[in-house]
Amino acid sequence: MPSSTAVVPTAAEASSRIILVHGTGHGGWCWYRVATLLRAAGHRVHAPDLAAFGADARRLRDDDAPTFDDYSRPLLDAVRALPDGERAVLVGHSFGGMSVALAADTLPDKVAAAVFVAALMPDCASPRPDVIEKLPLTDWVDCATDEEHAPPSVLFGPEFMRRKLYQLSPEEDITLSRSLVRVSSYYVDDMRRRPPFGEDRYGAVRKVYVVCGQDQAIVEAYQRRMIAGCPVEEVREIAGADHMAMFSAPVELAGHLADVANTYT
Repeated sequence: MPSSTAVVPTAAEASSRIILVHGTGHGGWCWYRVATLLRAAGHRVHAPDLAAFGADARRLRDDDAPTFDDYSRPLLDAVRALPDGERAVLVGHSFGGMSVALAADTLPDKVAAAVFVAALMPDCASPRPDVIEKLPLTDWVDCATDEEHAPPSVLFGPEFMRRKLYQLSPEEDITLSRSLVRVSSYYVDDMRRRPPFGEDRYGAVRKVYVVCGQDQAIVEAYQRRMIAGCPVEEVREIAGADHMAMFSAPVELAGHLADVANTYT
């Protein structure tokens, strides 16, 4: 397994394509450390902003992303735009795992592997939002929630971010994230209206889970519970990573992702 001092594996001769998908409230910017390491090793990397996040001009409260499909559209468009015969490794962090599952279900032939990094990973038997609703996170600290508008939203508070997401991450990355985090939604009601992800589509895509051992939001026990409920090709571990592994363990994470890309593409 890659260590904190490991060199990120160089891309295979046919350079792999990796699409990095951010989680709730964040944007493609949160992958800047990992994306830089992967590109330096020769991998082709794209970290899109999902609708109403990052630098995307749309706003959740302006009804620009009313459904989960709308929110995930930039990822779906990126996967759909891949040249004929080319597939990508999709990497979802946190809530980004749900968008990766949607892309794998919608365009399975274009997905070489789906990687879940401390991410929500749905199965094919339960309702889509089941994995969100069973998340054993009860202390939202200073997060601001709004259940009165559609879709319901949450804005991460600074103490929640420090205590639950970034407790082992560099101080400068906490500062960066506090300045860029945006109002977000988990789209539970919208996803409940859809059938479970297909066994012959999302279920047939190869999956890898990267467990983050010090995660205080999606705790390790829940990560392993999701793994037990959804078959994966392999499980990798970063014992010293908090929820934001791209900040607390970027070299280890980039090493795992490069190795997965070389293995599955």
